Amino acid sequence: MSTVTLTIGPKSYSIACADGEEAHIEALGAMIAEKYALLGSARAPLEAQNLLFAALFLADELTEARKGKGKAAPVPSPAATEETAALKAEIARLEGELAEARKAPAPSPAPQGDLFGGPDASALLAERLEALATRAEAGAAALEAAGASA
Repeated sequence: MSTVTLTIGPKSYSIACADGEEAHIEALGAMIAEKYALLGSARAPLEAQNLLFAALFLADELTEARKGKGKAAPVPSPAATEETAALKAEIARLEGELAEARKAPAPSPAPQGDLFGGPDASALLAERLEALATRAEAGAAALEAAGASA
């Protein structure tokens, strides 16, 4: 058994602990001392020893929870949440368009036997491909921006 002395506010407390646990108990005491200092002049003359032990238990639980879960995930801002929802809706809309386009019957071949259906058909195909590429790039850029801000 070891003994660690913790100073919290104006008082010092001797705490018995298992050998090898001294540094851990000192770190927990430092956390409590930091919170105690936040009380400032609002402190009340309460049963300090009971408060100390309760705080040690809470600080220990907090330390163990942090070890198990790692860092807490950042809470997204309301703007980021709205943007993410809007992007998800846009993705769903585009997926619906794609599904409808896949259901549409294939265009009948052009009478000229041209692979793209003649000069007008190839221009139309090029326009559609360019528009699809532009929308895909905009969607990807928006998703990257949302991922960076989250």
